[in-house]
Amino acid sequence: MEKGAEHRRIGLLVPSSNTVMEVDFYTNLPSWATVHTGRMYMEEATVAGESRMLDEFALPAARHLATARPHVVVFGCTSAGALRGNAFDERLRSEIAEITKAPIVSVIRSVRQAISAAGARKVAVITPYVEVLNARIRDSLERDGLEVVSIQGMAISVNHDIASVSPEQVVEFALRSLEGTEADLVFLSCTNFRAMEALPRLRSILSVPILCSNEVALKAAIDALVG
Repeated sequence: MEKGAEHRRIGLLVPSSNTVMEVDFYTNLPSWATVHTGRMYMEEATVAGESRMLDEFALPAARHLATARPHVVVFGCTSAGALRGNAFDERLRSEIAEITKAPIVSVIRSVRQAISAAGARKVAVITPYVEVLNARIRDSLERDGLEVVSIQGMAISVNHDIASVSPEQVVEFALRSLEGTEADLVFLSCTNFRAMEALPRLRSILSVPILCSNEVALKAAIDALVG
């Protein structure tokens, strides 16, 4: 879309304790787009915390966000999208689309599509999550026929604390976790992880494609607006 074209609104549904995704979007947003956020209550990055968010707060937040009349809506939680499997994520997308009357971008779905587009078969995953959430991410990717050769998490269960991990710490943890791993692609999962800021350094060191949740989600949202 050309500069000066009519502005488009990206609706963003994020866990209430997420302090990174909006920043990443605004920092990298085209001049013709704006971000409008609905917050879904969640403090614990655990199965229980994310389940409560999905069951009690996701759809009400979508109804509130719909009043801003977004042109596209991003469901901005990677692990919650994977929590109950890919079929549930599709149903959730449909429910949010019905409420908001807008195309819906799921982070985990967009990541799976980006991995497929890159032609990767063996994927290494870096996360801030506890192990049970790592298992849900693994399952989501492997159901697409991918091989997750490694998935390493930082075992952080308080979502607000995930944002406290610096980009330098993301790089250090990723490089340490990937040592000796042979993969076609590396995926840094979590929309509250400062992975997008770590990408330039990691891409200067590693020779394989590297994806992160927020970069992939933003690209998918922009593609939906201009497509």
